[in-house]
Amino acid sequence: MAYATINKGSDHFNTKLYTGNNSSSNAITGVGFQPDWVWLKARNYGESHRAYDVVRGAANYITPNSTGAQSNSFPLTSFDSDGFTIGSADGSINGNYNYVSWNWKAGTSSGISGGTITPTSYSINAAAGFGIYQYTGTGSNGTIAHGLGTTPTLILVKKIVGGSDNWTIYYNPLGGNSPQTQINGQENRAMFFNTNGFSTSSTYWNGTAASSTVFSLGTTGVVNESGHTYIVYAFADIIGYQRLCGWYANADSNGPFLYTGFKPAFFMMFNINNSGRWMIADNARNPSNEIDKKLAPHTANVEATTGDIGCDFLSNGIKIRGGSTSDINYSNGNMMYGLAIAERPLVASNNVAATAR
Repeated sequence: MAYATINKGSDHFNTKLYTGNNSSSNAITGVGFQPDWVWLKARNYGESHRAYDVVRGAANYITPNSTGAQSNSFPLTSFDSDGFTIGSADGSINGNYNYVSWNWKAGTSSGISGGTITPTSYSINAAAGFGIYQYTGTGSNGTIAHGLGTTPTLILVKKIVGGSDNWTIYYNPLGGNSPQTQINGQENRAMFFNTNGFSTSSTYWNGTAASSTVFSLGTTGVVNESGHTYIVYAFADIIGYQRLCGWYANADSNGPFLYTGFKPAFFMMFNINNSGRWMIADNARNPSNEIDKKLAPHTANVEATTGDIGCDFLSNGIKIRGGSTSDINYSNGNMMYGLAIAERPLVASNNVAATAR
């Protein structure tokens, strides 16, 4: 597991809120860098999520709450030095509504080698443990080199050309307070945005855990159909900056504490026992505790403030506060996972605590 060399979290990930102008052009600034992955959602309008990245090109989006292939009906026109420009008046990204954008920086598009399936294009940010990869399926077991320098703990795969299929998720927390040891065949696990539970079929990841150099693909058409095109978003734990947490729900308002080693800016949670229990929280829509503004990546629903989230962002982790009716702590014993990204990274590359901010 790598240590953070990042002094300012918002140089690599940032949440930007904006207001649509219902026109064919809207330049969004204030991100703080040129984003390579932009995920948009209307907060007060029930329309689908849209995700754009530099690998597939600004005009093309995929929809996290849908199995559909990529489209260019509602494009971005560019990724800019301090944000991005929207090229559509569609209500999902630029109507007369309020929006959130989650923005990631990748950047490196050369230099990785290895694996049996070569990405057709990619963009990686090893310092932040994040990479984007596009590849063509072979129909045979294979591996893809990721260039992150440390083992990915969360991998999202989506077919973008060749048909419709679920978003497929590989998840494997590295130690900590995790229920991972309770799942048989953890190296086979696959989860989906729109389907209950998880699969342990080896056809997803070829029965092989990701390593510090490659991740594996099996033969199922969901991730590796011959001639079809896929996009991957991979995340690796970076001590002091990014962590995939695991915990057991206790259905109590005094829920578990999740140690991250930093104060979070972003938290995406999923429940492997219930497909309706996904949510995203961030420090832009929730600048103070208790975190109570919910957007769900598997639905087009408007932002909710019903207490379904129920957590606090603390200096070194996340305190779960939602009770038995909350998404984040639903049903005693449910296995929960969440990706946290730092507002203020706390560890430097020499394994010494960073300067207090």
